[in-house]
Amino acid sequence: MAKAFASQGDTGEKQISFSEIGEGLYAFTAEGDPNSGVIIGDDSVMIVEAQATPRLANKVIDCVRSVTDKPISHVVLTHYHAVRVLGASAFGANQIIMSDKARAMVVERGQEDWDSEFQRFPRLFEGHESIPGLTWPTTTFSDSMTVYLGNRKVEIKQIGRAHTAGDSVIWVPDAQTMFTGDIVEYHSACYCGDGHFEDWGKTLDAVKAYDPQFIAPGRGDALVGREMVDAALENTRDFVESTYRPARQVAARGGTLKDAWDAVRESCDPKFSDYAIYEHCLPFNVARAFDEARGIDTPRIWTAQRDLEMWEALQG
Repeated sequence: MAKAFASQGDTGEKQISFSEIGEGLYAFTAEGDPNSGVIIGDDSVMIVEAQATPRLANKVIDCVRSVTDKPISHVVLTHYHAVRVLGASAFGANQIIMSDKARAMVVERGQEDWDSEFQRFPRLFEGHESIPGLTWPTTTFSDSMTVYLGNRKVEIKQIGRAHTAGDSVIWVPDAQTMFTGDIVEYHSACYCGDGHFEDWGKTLDAVKAYDPQFIAPGRGDALVGREMVDAALENTRDFVESTYRPARQVAARGGTLKDAWDAVRESCDPKFSDYAIYEHCLPFNVARAFDEARGIDTPRIWTAQRDLEMWEALQG
């Protein structure tokens, strides 16, 4: 039987966890599905990552309401991907924040990304009829910005390219806690289809320079304590390097995309094949690694048609 494309065969409901990782700080996780973060200030609440649909966003809201009745004032989106942003309307926040670069990527490729992700991951888009359209920020920044939730200071920064060119992190200094989006994962494959392999390690170094004691990663369990944080940073680094190195070697000798696929599988399967969404991510990761190794700095736009053409090529 032919292998299902991406996550088309992933139909099982995931177990939700809502973990406190610091005073007034929570991580919403669901067995390798996209995470959201919650930052509770004196008078209001900031959400990090909006989920793929209002239906999924309402699950986050239910968890928030289990710990506070303060209004949700801000939604911060670490990058432009549909599974992260299209649920934003459910929160009713006055401010939706993205980096300037992330907003530009919505303009450039937001609709194409929505169409391709809808095809890749149908379970996450159940209830898609309630999505009002592309999510547009009300507020953008070019390098960094600070939001005060009463006395609680929240810093939103771009510290380097990694998962996308527009990645942001959210730093809560009073709790030494960082929300990293998909720059960092924990026992989940990194999706690198729009990534920057050469820069990713330097961006992980920039995360580590903050000396975070807690991290809410893009996928996987919340990271509590320096030992767990450091392990996740190094594991993410290993995943990215183990994907790029063999693809770069294949490109250098003039090999094909299928050659790169085989080489990356040989490198990554023994270490990462049991990670969440590993098989989902792998074809996109190989395609992007092979492109970057051949000098294509800006990731090519994924479309529903390109997805399937790439998958068919890799399956022979």
